[in-house]
Amino acid sequence: MTPAAASRPQAPPLLGLGAVLLGAFVSTLNGRLSTFGLADIRGAMGLGFDDAAWLTTAQTAAQMMVAPLAVWAATVFGPRRVLLAGCVVFATASALAPFSRGIAPLLALQFIGGLGSGCFMPLTIMFVLRNLPPRYWALGIALYALNIEASLNIAASVEGFYVDRLSWQWIFWQNLPLAVAMAFCVHFGMPREPVDRKAARDADWFGMASASLGFGLLYAALDQGNRLDWLASGLVVALLVGGSSLVVAFFVHESITPQPWIDVRLLTRGYLPILLLLVIEVRFASLGTGFLVPQFLTAVRGFRPPEVGAVLLWLALPQLVAVPLAVLLLRHVDPRWVAFTGIAMIGSACAITSNGLTASWSSADFLPTQLLQALGQTCAISAAIFIGVLNLKPPDIPTFSVMIQIARLFGAEVGFAFAVTFVRTSEQLASHVFGNHVQAGVVGTLARLQGIGAGLGVAPQGAGAALARSAALLAQAVRTQANLQACIEGFGLIAASTALAFWLLLALDAPPKGPASPHVLRWRGGGT
Repeated sequence: MTPAAASRPQAPPLLGLGAVLLGAFVSTLNGRLSTFGLADIRGAMGLGFDDAAWLTTAQTAAQMMVAPLAVWAATVFGPRRVLLAGCVVFATASALAPFSRGIAPLLALQFIGGLGSGCFMPLTIMFVLRNLPPRYWALGIALYALNIEASLNIAASVEGFYVDRLSWQWIFWQNLPLAVAMAFCVHFGMPREPVDRKAARDADWFGMASASLGFGLLYAALDQGNRLDWLASGLVVALLVGGSSLVVAFFVHESITPQPWIDVRLLTRGYLPILLLLVIEVRFASLGTGFLVPQFLTAVRGFRPPEVGAVLLWLALPQLVAVPLAVLLLRHVDPRWVAFTGIAMIGSACAITSNGLTASWSSADFLPTQLLQALGQTCAISAAIFIGVLNLKPPDIPTFSVMIQIARLFGAEVGFAFAVTFVRTSEQLASHVFGNHVQAGVVGTLARLQGIGAGLGVAPQGAGAALARSAALLAQAVRTQANLQACIEGFGLIAASTALAFWLLLALDAPPKGPASPHVLRWRGGGT
């Protein structure tokens, strides 16, 4: 801790902490709401499927692009100015979005709103480390994890409430009161800081621009790759090539420039590369609740978003228990053990689900395993970030804040793109295999069709219609079973992936002792 930090009052600045945590919550919730509410937005505004598919991409790619710039701007102008500007931009774009006429202005407003909300997340950890006494760091990190996980799980219920009880416009307008509340907390809870004119003059414009644009293009390619069939699309190829070239140029530039904006040497040694891979793995593992459960409920059970939300909403409740549990453990136990326990809970939940999942599963069947996974996710992500915090030196805080945000957004998108493609190809393969056993003219198929037709109770003169209806129902049964098999394999994949997290934890040395260190440290592993 720096002397300046040590001289601050020991009481935590609650309004400032509330501001950054609310910003993290709003940023994640807004992106999730846009995903769940996309069909309602598309129908209300008369948008085509392909055009509307870019709405969430425009917003989240903008968040990815602005994250590196937000940390630099906070260093120069202070977090207070940056967050207030982000609130104004985000609220204005959200207020105007429902009045858009056509896809072009709506995409532009989504992108602008993403630039505003993209300032919120990367400054949360920076604020916790620079403004809270070390004894509150574990609490700040756990609350940060709670905001991410809880906002992911309540979004479907919130979207359903807006559409059923209010109107689809509230998918956008709900950001207005949240932005106002955040701006209030920022204004009264964060100190005014002088402008660092020297840092502004020494800005590494090429490094920031190449990182911002490069990661933004790569994110857009990943987000649209599955829909456009990856390398079969010239647009996806162009985004991948352009983004990769810029990211490579960024790393080369940062490694040779005399005044680098980001210390890329941290990515080649010590704890940070292992930690970033661990964060990516935990975010991938969270797809069990974030993607596979909604996928099963919609594709296999035919649930609507509000019904899916009723399931996911229950998964947000244990987060309230997980936060004090995570704080208690992080204060008294080696954080590697906390991460190990959380990941073991995630892997166990996914393995149990994979082995027991059937087409008859409903909300109640998911609760035991998904409650276990929800607790594990909060513990795992809190511990992973806290390990990095304990290893940090004050000059590395901006680099750490940027890299955690990139790993969280970009890594999660890599995992999501992989999971979506994996489930899609698994479903196609299962449909092909199952379909080979359902061939026209085969005795078994005819008997199945006759049984379905008899169950329909159609009069004899409607035999042709009954046969057509029976064939459609049989085809739907094949698709249902194929989607079920794909979800089973998806849960199995996530369970298997946790082995990578265990290996990464074994490779981590014990964090050094410091003012925020647990009272009881050390395991018999990669550290002393």
